[in-house]
Amino acid sequence: MSPVTNITHKEFVLLSEYIETHYGIHLGEEKQTLLVGRLQNVLVQLGFQSFMDYYNYLIADKSGEVGVTLVDRISTNHTYFMRETKHFHYFRDKVLPYLMFSVKDKDLRIWCAASSTGEEAYTLAMIVDEFLGKEKIWWDAKILATDISSNVLDIAQKGIYSFEQIAPLPIQWRSQYFNKYDNESAIITDKIKNEVLFRKFNLVDNVFPFKKKFHVIFCRNVMIYFEIKTKEILLDKLYDMLNYGGYLFIGHSESINRETSKFKYICPAVYRKE
Repeated sequence: MSPVTNITHKEFVLLSEYIETHYGIHLGEEKQTLLVGRLQNVLVQLGFQSFMDYYNYLIADKSGEVGVTLVDRISTNHTYFMRETKHFHYFRDKVLPYLMFSVKDKDLRIWCAASSTGEEAYTLAMIVDEFLGKEKIWWDAKILATDISSNVLDIAQKGIYSFEQIAPLPIQWRSQYFNKYDNESAIITDKIKNEVLFRKFNLVDNVFPFKKKFHVIFCRNVMIYFEIKTKEILLDKLYDMLNYGGYLFIGHSESINRETSKFKYICPAVYRKE
């Protein structure tokens, strides 16, 4: 069966509205070709002749698996170690010293809210491990890492990266926190892997099921896909999920309206709940 290359305006509208409603990702008309390209093979595998057949299959599915495949296909999930490096330096030099004195119960709660293939969450875990040093035995400093895509979470949980991928990391980290996996890749040590808890989570869900609030939230380069209203709703929820004095890191290509937001601007792409 040859791939379905044509999508009608009605089919695109139905699919794009479903994606935005369920996953917050806004697809403008300019994304029509991208959507077709990402879903062609799915339609072939399912034996569908049109995108309307696929849409009807999608909305009839009760298991949620069809939606999982859909979001895996349309998600970009572009990340790498030490992306937007200044954030990690600020986290190490300003945020962690503050938290060491302000968190009295030594229960440090950090949420990586769009973790993709794990590089961001593991980087944070390595920074925390190095910063705390011998004091770490007294701390509960696990990192919650969530993403909407099952595929990227599987990659993240394995913790296997090519030598090229880990090249941006300090030499000391590469030797201390990675073991050789094969001739082309390395695997995160259990010491760091066990500090990160990966879970599937949709940021546009109505309920955030977390029992405790966080001291730090990294939610970078995900709101660029959201419409203004969806973004504002998410920011309100993130604000509620932070402790007072807690920090929010967003992507440098993203912004928060300082006049309407409750967050206080600290420096580029770093905000605080005060």
